[in-house]
Amino acid sequence: MFDLVIRNGTVFDGSGGPRCVADVAVQDGKIAAVGPGLGAGRREIDAAGLVVAPGFVDIHTHYDGQATWDPFVTPSSWHGVTTTVFGNCGVGFAPVRPGASGYLINLMEGVEDIPGTVLSEGVKFDWESFPQYLDALDSMRRAVDVAAQLPHGALRFYVMGERGAEHAEVPDEREIEKMARLTEQALRAGAMGFTTSRTTKHKARDGRFTPSLSARESELLGIARGMKRAGRGVLQVNSDFGPGEFEALEAAAAEAGRPLSCLLVQVDAQPKLWRETLDQIHGVRRAGRAANAQVGSRPIGVMMGLETTAHPFAAHPAWLEMRRLSPAERYTRLAADGELRRRLLETPAGDGPSAFMAQSFHKMFPVGDRPDYEPDAENSIAAIAQRSGRTPQAVALEEMMALGGKGLLMLPFENYAYGSLDVVHEMITDPATVLGVADGGAHVGVICDASSPTSLLTLWGRDRTRGPKLPLEFLIAKQTRGTAEAYGLLDRGLLAPGHKADINVIDFDALSLKRPEVVYDLPAGGRRLIQRATGYRHTFNAGVETVHNDELTGERPGRLVRGAQVSLS
Repeated sequence: MFDLVIRNGTVFDGSGGPRCVADVAVQDGKIAAVGPGLGAGRREIDAAGLVVAPGFVDIHTHYDGQATWDPFVTPSSWHGVTTTVFGNCGVGFAPVRPGASGYLINLMEGVEDIPGTVLSEGVKFDWESFPQYLDALDSMRRAVDVAAQLPHGALRFYVMGERGAEHAEVPDEREIEKMARLTEQALRAGAMGFTTSRTTKHKARDGRFTPSLSARESELLGIARGMKRAGRGVLQVNSDFGPGEFEALEAAAAEAGRPLSCLLVQVDAQPKLWRETLDQIHGVRRAGRAANAQVGSRPIGVMMGLETTAHPFAAHPAWLEMRRLSPAERYTRLAADGELRRRLLETPAGDGPSAFMAQSFHKMFPVGDRPDYEPDAENSIAAIAQRSGRTPQAVALEEMMALGGKGLLMLPFENYAYGSLDVVHEMITDPATVLGVADGGAHVGVICDASSPTSLLTLWGRDRTRGPKLPLEFLIAKQTRGTAEAYGLLDRGLLAPGHKADINVIDFDALSLKRPEVVYDLPAGGRRLIQRATGYRHTFNAGVETVHNDELTGERPGRLVRGAQVSLS
């Protein structure tokens, strides 16, 4: 008798092959059989009319700190994710010398918008080396599996001390060899890869650029030699891809003999640069080396409300006067004080954040009960203002004050330069791309894209009206086997005998995203944006149910994944 049989579901096995109606049997945490009329199970689920798919594998998250205190790793676990990979973009929390965690917190707060007070209280830093950090992760069971990568910023600071925090500083040969040795050590202990950041978007809280920004080729090649000696791991990069950047990163990957994985988004200032980078990745692949681009499935959407980090009035003197008030007190004062509202609607002169916001109302949209991730310009704040004879500032303030001050606006920051998702369609259908820009655990006061696995299915598989949809077989394969293979996780992402029994049972007709909301559930009462979903009837990790009817069950079968995993089929 099987431990579990999911009967009569519409099975999308993760391979991209045709769907079929079949049973899925689970035994000892693994898929035992897939097919019609399987034998009895100790537990049986009738999945007639429901989608049965592998658990989602999210390879681009930032749960480096949260995974040490939160066994449920939300929001990702609410969205069918059963495996998360973090340590991306060159930021993380190991290695770290005793008493030196302040800079790593400063860097993470600046780059990924995770409050320093949250990290100071939540992360215990009871490790020094990266292997010890992995051991700390391994000591907790979670609702999802987790995997970590070695971040360049932490490695550089550990080896070079305060000099390592300055990107213009150059390590000597001894320091480069130590970085290589520690990289090899981390990979042999189970790190999934080494990550670096080469973008000016990444700054520490104190305003300094990320330490890996301009690391020279000698440093990159030295670290690559450590990867080569280990013979494992992915080189993950986030770069502005200026002149010579891709070539330097590709040279490091070639020296390491390891796959190169590049974060790829469309930026407004250079809306065609992503294609040039993708062409370069194709060139690497034609030369017989492994490379991919990590892409998103929707715009990078900055959420703005009265309780978020950014909004049209966040830098306004009248708003700053209220910065010591609680959110409830601020809303009460705004609602009662017409003169205060009038002052807010006067845009201060200058070229700072307020001026930027004043120029962005044409790309700013109200967020409804069912968020629209491909909004039309006709529904922008600027368009609403023009139709109603008001200023964009007045419309924006009214929208944010709705729902008792809980209203939100969305500013598509990247992947939306042309006002549609046609570019994203090109990205996700390219064979050289994998899904990987959800950023779960990061930008907690600005972005809530950890829900991307859900919108991937609803938007592209069912609801899109402004362009072509995509087959559900393709979409599920892209978020399961495709992402798993990118990191060598060959034991998952496929509903086939011998593979890990990470399974989603989804009511696709009912699948939807709720409105994002701000909650205060992080350590030290920290704030974050979350987004829930409906339609996840069951999620299983290794055959153990972690989500039932959209709610966590409290079960924690998830483990630390150490390095690439072999297929057991």
